[in-house]
Amino acid sequence: MHKLEEPTMTESDAFPAPTSSLEKEAQDYGRTFSETDLCRDPLEDLEAYPSAEPIIAEETKLLLSNLLDISPVLTEVASAIIDDSFTRCFKSNPPERWNWNLYLFPLWCLGVVVRYGILFPVRVLLLTAGWIVFLTCFFPVHYCMQDHKLRRKLERDLVVFLFGSFVASWTAVIKYHGPRPSPRQKQVFVANHTSMIDFYVLEQSTAFACIMQKHPGWVGWLQTYALPSVGCISFNRTEAKDRHYVAKRLREHVEDPESNPLLIFPEGTCVNNEYVVMFKKGAFELGCTVCPIAIKYNKIFVDAFWNSRKQSFTQHLIRLMTSWAVVCDVWYMEPQNILPGETSIEFAERVRKLIADRAGIKMVPWDGYLKYQRPSPKLTEKK
Repeated sequence: MHKLEEPTMTESDAFPAPTSSLEKEAQDYGRTFSETDLCRDPLEDLEAYPSAEPIIAEETKLLLSNLLDISPVLTEVASAIIDDSFTRCFKSNPPERWNWNLYLFPLWCLGVVVRYGILFPVRVLLLTAGWIVFLTCFFPVHYCMQDHKLRRKLERDLVVFLFGSFVASWTAVIKYHGPRPSPRQKQVFVANHTSMIDFYVLEQSTAFACIMQKHPGWVGWLQTYALPSVGCISFNRTEAKDRHYVAKRLREHVEDPESNPLLIFPEGTCVNNEYVVMFKKGAFELGCTVCPIAIKYNKIFVDAFWNSRKQSFTQHLIRLMTSWAVVCDVWYMEPQNILPGETSIEFAERVRKLIADRAGIKMVPWDGYLKYQRPSPKLTEKK
């Protein structure tokens, strides 16, 4: 019989060369990792070693994590892609210039003279007259009239008149489609949000009670003294007590059959009318009938999107008043109710899709509140 030779240990066996992190992890599981292993189909390993399924799943997670850890370039690229996908919802896309040649430029100059020298002063006078009539009539009615029912009706008509003056100052061309809203119990209206003028466009047609963020200046004055007369509720989203107060007022409002129709912009922020971000679920948890409203602006004369980070609302109004006109379509759509077994989030997504399809805008899976900060690395990796 031949005697078996004992294997000899070389220096490389005693002191193995350093391996990569992936190879070390593979060796921990009792197998080696070669270049060919990287190209193999994991299903082959599953067929040969059925118990290797959790190992491969763990290795896949480790591979993605290690790639992001060892490659700052990949992380930055992923972050840039997500950042671009998100921020494009809040960017105003300027129209293509048409006054680039010799014979169109004089016509453009003439248009500037007409818009700024003639239309703008006339519109300012029109808006000033509207304010004077409103202030002259509103406070005597609010503080002196004893008949509560008549006072409420006159206040509502005066608020509608004031917002009609704003809409007229833009020479707005608005087409309303569908039946106009009427006060009903347990009903809430939701709409996509492009600018604060969305509320003006809807309010000058129907006296809505709107849930809105508190603003400074003359807008804040309106929110404090005039808009509560139609049931509007202003709050600061950074204050927890304000949010609880609003939730309570919402439920009280929808239960009151004599209250004005309730209007909510569930996106919670202004989007550029080309996309619609995720809806907050609060309006869909009230147990009410939800009436979608789709608003679409035509950019033929001016872009109605309000970028609050770059301009104040007054500057935004001046830009509208110095344009030729604001062109807009408003669709009052069929009321929707939550389906059996449907969650409030699924209900919100279904209504959001109806509005997006009707207005011809794209749905994106983003929370609008993130517009005030760059997406975090954790969110980037998750997406």
